Amino acid sequence: MDLNLDAPHSMGTTIIGVTYNGGVVLGADSRTSTGMYVANRASDKITQLTDNVYVCRSGSAADSQVVSDYVRYFLHQHTIQLGQPATVKVSANLIRMLAYNNKQNMLQTGLIVGGWDKYEGGKIYGIPLGGTVVEQPFAIGGSGSSYLYGFFDQAWKENMTKEEAEQLVVKAVSLAIARDGASGGVVRTVIINSEGVTRNFYPGDKLQLWHEELEPQNSLLDILNAAGPEPMAM
Repeated sequence: MDLNLDAPHSMGTTIIGVTYNGGVVLGADSRTSTGMYVANRASDKITQLTDNVYVCRSGSAADSQVVSDYVRYFLHQHTIQLGQPATVKVSANLIRMLAYNNKQNMLQTGLIVGGWDKYEGGKIYGIPLGGTVVEQPFAIGGSGSSYLYGFFDQAWKENMTKEEAEQLVVKAVSLAIARDGASGGVVRTVIINSEGVTRNFYPGDKLQLWHEELEPQNSLLDILNAAGPEPMAM
């Protein structure tokens, strides 16, 4: 089997942003792939742009990282000039501008921007391939998102509490990990509200198991050493 180790690093991934009554919750898995090879099983796909705005990255790891770096630099200059933090809308529109102006250069990244500011509170913006920006109460992206649209239509509701919103995000990412081969690893969440930012980490062996999922194993030796059927008596 050709693992194609020279392929570009791609984050076939699951990223989620959800608003709740008071802020936003962002979540993502942690698997980064190079072709069929898992290049990094514990990558962090939720990147800080400012003190109050974060972005979830999917698609090409290189493209999403360079866009995040550019936007972080521009927002820092924006904050210095205005003397106050940039809003979530400004951050999202800056990413939209970079994505749209570089779509002919085959920029391969889809992003979800989430944060809190004193003017509009918690906001989520989806920025898919091509540079469209859409404000949404919740946004999902990456290869695992196709397994989650029906789930979110049923499970999402307005005015959730912070705990309900984070539980929804963790449950959704774990469901995508179970169904999508390009998503995996651990679940990371970022909660942003008027009180600041809280990061949480959920190991893969602590996530909910879904239909016909196998129990997590630490290594191949655990499987080989597991008790098997008794040998036949001769």
